[in-house]
Amino acid sequence: MEKSIPLFSFYLSLLLILFLYPSPSLGEDDNSVYVSFLQCVTNHTNSPDQVSNIVFAQSNVSFSSVLRNYIRNARFNISSTPKPLIIVTPLQESHVQATVICAKAIGVQLKIRSGGHDYEGISYVFDEPFIILDMFNLRKIIVDIENEVAVVQVGATLGEVYYSIWEKSKVHGFPAGVCPTVGVGGHLSGGGYGNMLRKYGLSVDQIIDAEIVDVNGKLLNKESMGEDLFWAIRGGGGASFAVIISYTVKLVPVPEIVTYFRVEKTLEENATDLVVQWQQVAPNTDDRLFMRLLLQPVTSKVKKGEATIRASVVALFLGRADEVVSILEKDFPLLGLKKETCVESSWIDSVLWWGNFDNETKPEALLDRDLDSANFLKRKSDYAQNPISKDGLEWIWKKMIELGKTGLVFNPYGGKMWEIPADATPFPHRAGNLFKIQYSVNWKDPEETKNFTTQARRLYSYMTPFVSKNPRSAFLNYRDLDIGVNEFGENSFDEGKVYGEKYFNGNFQRLVKIKSAVDPENFFRNEQSIPVYPGKN
Repeated sequence: MEKSIPLFSFYLSLLLILFLYPSPSLGEDDNSVYVSFLQCVTNHTNSPDQVSNIVFAQSNVSFSSVLRNYIRNARFNISSTPKPLIIVTPLQESHVQATVICAKAIGVQLKIRSGGHDYEGISYVFDEPFIILDMFNLRKIIVDIENEVAVVQVGATLGEVYYSIWEKSKVHGFPAGVCPTVGVGGHLSGGGYGNMLRKYGLSVDQIIDAEIVDVNGKLLNKESMGEDLFWAIRGGGGASFAVIISYTVKLVPVPEIVTYFRVEKTLEENATDLVVQWQQVAPNTDDRLFMRLLLQPVTSKVKKGEATIRASVVALFLGRADEVVSILEKDFPLLGLKKETCVESSWIDSVLWWGNFDNETKPEALLDRDLDSANFLKRKSDYAQNPISKDGLEWIWKKMIELGKTGLVFNPYGGKMWEIPADATPFPHRAGNLFKIQYSVNWKDPEETKNFTTQARRLYSYMTPFVSKNPRSAFLNYRDLDIGVNEFGENSFDEGKVYGEKYFNGNFQRLVKIKSAVDPENFFRNEQSIPVYPGKN
């Protein structure tokens, strides 16, 4: 990293900035902030003629639609939700550089959004005056099949990435999430996992370069940012350290034909024993096979009117149906998988199926960004390091039925996930973890928000005996403000440790060291960002 500028020069520069672009005082008219910011950005970009088209004040007629387009959790799409003073939608790197420089200059907090699948809305909600840097226009994807790499700007969606790869090759893919509208920026910077993680690991395990804008507005790549910062933005959450412009990623081989299937059983159909066996098989079977387990309270068809639990095994196998049936007849007999239950398809068609499209859907559907659409939702996460006993599962079913709606999703590890060292990237949850647990509940009526968020929290509490301890780990991309909030006060570092050690385990201290070096004033911050060492801000 570059050395700091001399102290005298720093303070001189700061005084000049404050003179030219005074910070908004309490009660200052928001329009004057907009005018100061707009003038500053115009002066700092090489395309000043575009600035008026990418900077939206609250008075702009397009402001509300631009804000809503990438809100994916309706809890943060209500009138009482704090709104940004300004939204910036950059078209090129210099717009991002200018935005960082000018947000600092006028003293307004910057929030960075690249898709909106942000479970707690921290990329577009804040209690202080703030600006959103919305990256959706920066979505260029360059696929190089000869070298098996792709350069992907962070405003691209996963669906666009998959489609772009498919256009160039029918035997390449990329290991990332199953929802096509997820934005690349947050997904990759926080870890990024999908249904090929047992074969190829996480999205961050494929990143070989990146382009960022740092806190000083400098455009850097892997070489110029340095090894530590490059490590941090591959799983530590990019928004704590810089604005990520693009990632260069390795593509992975996929067979011409893959197989997917879904098998469902309720408690009346021996689902409990199936889940017991799933825990033994799913993390240990052939690493080409990923079997997600969905557990949901439903109404029983056998005992009409009574509630039961439905266990659904949803799977992708990187191979043919005959082979996976043969494997599971031996390893997972309680599943009862038959060839007629399986569907053989191209990899891209399996992507569509996992994205909840029907079998007749064309790959072009992956390009639909499904703008301004959101459910009310709450998510939480855990890691299981030991199998849950049959008695334990039966107790959990009872609690889930009592609560009413909150479901569990078990995502198996093993394979490549157990081979990569815990400190290879900031994402630490590797060997020793059998599966990740997601707590999931959606609803439509805003009046039910407290009811369903309470349900999720209670189920999380009930699961305490069955999950990791010291720390009780969590997944950064399943952002959860329940597990500790940074108030940016005198205890911010201690509060940061609460969530930081859950998300990053033993990698947290290295992330703090890097953060303190590259952003000592803690400009890039949010409710759960990496804190700086005490006394640094």
